[in-house]
Amino acid sequence: MKMSYYQGNDLKKPTGGKKRPHRGKRKYELGRPPTETRLAEVEQRKLVRVRGGNYKVRLKKAVYANVVDPETNKARKVRILRVLETPSYREYARRGIIVKGAIIETEIGKAKVTSRPGQDGVINAVLIK
Repeated sequence: MKMSYYQGNDLKKPTGGKKRPHRGKRKYELGRPPTETRLAEVEQRKLVRVRGGNYKVRLKKAVYANVVDPETNKARKVRILRVLETPSYREYARRGIIVKGAIIETEIGKAKVTSRPGQDGVINAVLIK
């Protein structure tokens, strides 16, 4: 049986004293594991129902990115070649996982990811010179 992802705040106490839970966990305090969008040959998206009945589009596997050239202010859909670096977590670049802030190599050059693929379902990026 898997443990759930808990986002509540009844575990820590700033003084270091023992904090006992005054109630059980609630459904609205549940979290989910990170999506970890990977590079692949075929794109794959997943619809996830979230609180309030809305849906999030999670991008599981990526092939293309919408890259904006800041000089011409034009956007193009280009193929992603590889993940160069991820400032937030170095291991992600080694594993080929794309998150916001990651530097990716595309057909037209290096680009910085500006969207959140695991939450938006699309990769938007800005070209870096």
